[in-house]
Amino acid sequence: MTIDARIDNDNGALAVPTLGPVLRAVRDSRKVSRERLAFNAGVSSSYITHLEKGARERPTREVLDAIIRYLDRVVPLSVEERRQLRDLAGLTATGCPPLEELRAAVTPEMRGLLDQPLPAAITAVGGHVLACNPGWERAFPGTREGVNQFHWLFGCEYARRALVDWEAEVTLSVQAFRVAVGGFGGSETFTELLDELSRYPEFRRIWGGGGVATVPPMWRIRLRDLESGTERTVLVQTGMVHTGPYPGWLVSQYLIPVPC
Repeated sequence: MTIDARIDNDNGALAVPTLGPVLRAVRDSRKVSRERLAFNAGVSSSYITHLEKGARERPTREVLDAIIRYLDRVVPLSVEERRQLRDLAGLTATGCPPLEELRAAVTPEMRGLLDQPLPAAITAVGGHVLACNPGWERAFPGTREGVNQFHWLFGCEYARRALVDWEAEVTLSVQAFRVAVGGFGGSETFTELLDELSRYPEFRRIWGGGGVATVPPMWRIRLRDLESGTERTVLVQTGMVHTGPYPGWLVSQYLIPVPC
């Protein structure tokens, strides 16, 4: 296995999304002036200016809701845009536990969920594989406990071969990660991970596009067996693990075969 391909160290570090630039991008995309937004949100234009420049503290829930309501009337916001704005404003953010504590939070009962014929894994927000069974490792050659899924997607030689629709899968993953980063306040954990991932030109390209998405609880992907070359379609089922000391930080994932 090789996880150092397609790396470019000449580019600068990627920035963690913050409220100001995201708000300005949403406002500009609707061709709404600061003055017009301020009037309809019940604040001053200087407030919007300072907010977009990051020169003032996060807005209250009431102010942000007023901003979102007006922008939504001009052009409806997507679910992802709404969530990102609220997350970056700190209205849904939670503290980020160290990765070591997340690993320790995987209880024997959680690991028992992996004792089944279906490929399964327990991951952390940010893509770290905390536990997985042999079926998962066979489905995604090169993955194992301790591997980050983003490093596998962009740096492992097997990823492009195993994922038939590699471009679509990585685009969804990166855009969903943009939303998740906002939900945890641009913590140091994600800042460090972003710095690592910025070495991959493909990651930089997708991240730089600014798109956001949410991963549905179940979606189809096509996998290729690297030995036989045969392809199959499976359903990926995900769910938040709400037990243990860090509810919402652990994610269960299963691969369900789709009948031919």
